[in-house]
Parts: sequence; C-alpha cells; structure tokens
Amino acid sequence: MKKFFSKLKSLIPTKRKLIQLYSALLFNANIKGFVSGKIYKGATKNVCAPGINCYSCPSAVGACPLGALQNALGASQHRAPFYVIGILMLYALLFGRFICGFLCPFGLIQELLYKIKTPKLKKSRVTRILSYLKYVILVFFVVFIPLVYFAPGFCKYICPAGVLEGAFGVLGHPDNANEMSRLGPLFTWKFLLLISILLGSVFIFRIFCRFLCPLGALYGLFNHFSVFGIKLEKHKCTDCGLCVSKCKVDIRHVNDHECINCGECIDVCPTQAISWKGSKIFLPPNEISDPVSINENSTEEEIALANQQRAEFEAQNARIKKRNKILKIVAGCVMLGVLAFALIYYNFIDTPNEDVKPKPPTNQQIEEGAPPLGIEVGNTCYGFEMEVFDENGLTGEKFDPANNHGKITIINFWGTWCSGCVDELPYFDRIATEYKDTVTVVAVHTSRDFLDGNPPAKDFVMTNYKDSNIIFTRDEALDKEDKYSDDYYFKLLGGGDSYPITIILDEKGVIISANYKDMTYNELKEIIDSQLTK
Repeated sequence: MKKFFSKLKSLIPTKRKLIQLYSALLFNANIKGFVSGKIYKGATKNVCAPGINCYSCPSAVGACPLGALQNALGASQHRAPFYVIGILMLYALLFGRFICGFLCPFGLIQELLYKIKTPKLKKSRVTRILSYLKYVILVFFVVFIPLVYFAPGFCKYICPAGVLEGAFGVLGHPDNANEMSRLGPLFTWKFLLLISILLGSVFIFRIFCRFLCPLGALYGLFNHFSVFGIKLEKHKCTDCGLCVSKCKVDIRHVNDHECINCGECIDVCPTQAISWKGSKIFLPPNEISDPVSINENSTEEEIALANQQRAEFEAQNARIKKRNKILKIVAGCVMLGVLAFALIYYNFIDTPNEDVKPKPPTNQQIEEGAPPLGIEVGNTCYGFEMEVFDENGLTGEKFDPANNHGKITIINFWGTWCSGCVDELPYFDRIATEYKDTVTVVAVHTSRDFLDGNPPAKDFVMTNYKDSNIIFTRDEALDKEDKYSDDYYFKLLGGGDSYPITIILDEKGVIISANYKDMTYNELKEIIDSQLTK
C-alpha cells in the first residue's frame, strides 16, 4: 500500500511542471485553430512568445522569436531590426534561460518523453562539447543565412517545432489536404530530424535544448545578468559539487550559460548557497533565526527576555507565513484569470480579419460568351489592378491581368519571408525570358511587408532580379471598413494560410491552371507549351 501511494504521489505534477503546462496553454490559447485548420493572425501575432513555439501552429497566439528574428534579418538589408532584437533582449535580461526551464513548450515535450522508463545517457565530456553546437547554429543558421540568402535558415532546415506544431497542426486538418502536395525532400529531412529528436529525448535529457537550440544559446549568454532565475552565494559555497552532479544538463557551475534554471539543485545544496533571485519577496520562515539562546545557568531576566523574543519571532514567523500564503493565492488567481480570459478571448471573441472572405469586384465586364468569373480552372479570372515597383519603390503604374489578353499570364503570389517562394523565383525568371513574346509573368508580393508605400522586397528584387522580365507588383491592403486588412488578391484567388500560389491564364484571361504549391521550371514549361500548341 505504501508503494502504491508513493507511486500515486509521483504522478502529481511539480510546481515547475504546472507552470510549464500553464505557459504552453497560454501561448497556444487559440484552440479553435485545430477545429478550423486556420492559423491565427490577430494582433498578438506581432508579439513574440518567449520560447520556441511555431508561428504556424494553429493554436499559437504569438510569433516565434527565432522565426521573427530570421525574417527581420532577411528583410533588414543591413538595417538593424530593433523591434525584434529589443524584444529578445528584454526576455533575455529579465529571464535568461529561466524561459527554457519554465516557459518553453518544446522543452516540456522533451521532458515528458524523458520520463519514459528506458536506460538514460548521462552527461559526459562528449555531451559538454556537443553543447557548443547550438552556438554554431545560432551564428550560421539564424544570423548568416538570413542576412546573406534572405532565407530563414533555422526554420527552413532544422526547427523541429515547425514540423510538429506547424506542419502537423495545419496539414492534419481535412480542409488543408491539398497542402500535402507542397511536401518534398526538405520536409522529409525535417520530419526525420524531428523523429530523431523525439526519440533522442527519451534517452537524453532535453537533447534539442542542450545541443541544437539557438534560442537557448542566446538566452544563456544573459543568465548571469537576468532578473529572475537562480543564484549562487559564493561565500556560502563549499565546492562540494552536489549541484553539478545533480544537474541533468552540461553546467560547469550554477547559473552558467548551460543552466536552464530548473531549480532542482536548490534542495541538494547542504549550505543553502543556492536560491531564487528575488526570493525575499516570499521570505521563508527558516531564514529568520532565534536570536536568543538559554541554558541552565540563565537568569530569570534572561529567560524572560528569551521568551519575549521567541514570542516575537513566532509572531513574525506567523505573519510571514500568512503573507506568503496570501501572495501565492493572489498570484494563482491572477494566473488563472489571465488564462481564462485568453481562452475565452481567442476562442469566442477575437475574429481576425483573415477569416473574412474578400468581396470579388462587381464592375468587371467580360466578353459575350466568355466563361463566368471565378477562381476555378475554366473560369474567367477576376480583374484587379496591382501597383508595380522597381528599384525606386512603387512606380505608380498599374498592371491588370484582365487587360493582358493576347498573351498567357502567370500570376505568382510570393513573399521574401517564404523560402519556397524565393526558391522558385528563378524558374519564373527563366520563363519570363524564354517566352517574353508570348508570356507575361507577374510576381505579386504580399502587402504585409510593405511599409509606407516602399516595399522591403524592393532591395531583394533589385539585388537578384534587377534586369528580369518579371513584372513585380504588390498585393492590395484594404481599409478596415471592408473587414479585410491585407493580401486581398491572394485571398480572392483562393490563397489560404501558406505561400506561394500560382495562377496561369490563357490568352483570353481564362484560368487554365491553379497551383497551391511550389512550381518547377519543367511544370511551368509543360503548361505553357501545351497551351501554345493548341
């Protein structure tokens, strides 16, 4: 019976586990996203969650700090992305790797897998050396690749959360079944990497956090300076080594760059040299010692004074206990209130503009006998004027596919932040050159990356496609009265939550192909040649 109750007790989550579960639910409060299969794109998506939590997860209500940093660097063109860097520095200075130990959903997933009963690989000199790999990943995949190649290197080639939370979360919905056609060798690589990490988490404690996570590498640099976390009082430390031996990660001493601030070392320290930063807010009673001691030789006056001081000590102890209890109750109520509000707000109140279907144009005239207007193959494509841009920004010129009769029109919707879009642009450039007399290629950049009428995509285009025959335009952003704030044409022609899409029109403006995936040169050439030989 004693064993039974002991086992039952072990199933009760620790305070840290409860905080991890709480933060995972708070940062993924849009539960209805799994029901609708849609990614939340409300106002809070402009703010980064502190831990790794994929932007594309249907339940995510914030952006991933790593994804935001890579996209900001890729679009910065040698201008410092102060907003994203400022948020990351704020998190780092406040919490350091406390975020890893308490607030990162992917860290929680790894810890739960580690609880599976199997032989475990303990830390060693090899794991300590491998722990520096994440700093290489931070420099090369998070900083170098976005700056030089305008692509989110870590998200594209490594991030397991993107597959687990984003790809599975979105593609698992029946309405997104057509997105499966986008998957290719790169997804296969990331899927295999995810499986390896998840399996590795069963045998190695937090394998991803320790060896691969660039966010943990960044936060670790601020561990010593962070406001919250654990601290070591060196004058109390006897260098017994119990804290280092107890720790499951590759620390050399308490609160170094590898420490995730889980706090498990606090209980094993024999001299109480390890404590929480800011712990005096919740001052434990045992930090106040009895100031008076008595013995058999004590006088009546000393005994009376000792009793008085002991009574004061007990009264103070009682006040501290009461204060701590009240503070914990208030903090718990506030946390539950915030979580309840978030769940109600995101699932029942907030309806982002992206959920509103765009209104098609009503004044478009088509030739007699032409197919009806629509977005399906065989329909006459809606007409819409798009602003053209060049090396000077928006030119004021307009392009309307409805006025491009006599030539095949390829309309490609893309964004600089979309790695698949960037990868396929050379194919469109080649088509625009080889078929310049019979085909018009239009690359429509998302409206969300345009600031003050001057597109961030401009520098990318001018660096890579300055002399291209592609017509580069931008999508339209309507005012809020129309309940639609961005990417009007993308949505009008059937775009969902992911880029790119490519719509191909014949010489009369009729849709002959609609592709909701990356295109290859051969696929484009085959469609064009088949149309030209009719």
